Amino acid sequence: MIRKSPARRLAPGPERDRLAAELKEKYEAGASIRALAQETGRSYGGVHRLLADAGAAFRARGGAMRGGPLTAPSSAPDGDDLASPGPEKEHR
Repeated sequence: MIRKSPARRLAPGPERDRLAAELKEKYEAGASIRALAQETGRSYGGVHRLLADAGAAFRARGGAMRGGPLTAPSSAPDGDDLASPGPEKEHR
């Protein structure tokens, strides 16, 4: 028979609040939830719940974009502005 280790639960209280605040600080400094889970030996869901309880503002999924932020080009290669047609161009 395989023995499972008991669930790692943090009872509500100052120790849980301290850990949640520490994780929130690291997350808001750029650490991923997965990295925090691995660092603390907790599950992704457990870290996510601690962050939520601490009031962390979650980032969008997908991580950082490579090559810098995406911005809309101000003009097309031929010099024609695609973002807003001028008065000389009529859309039907």
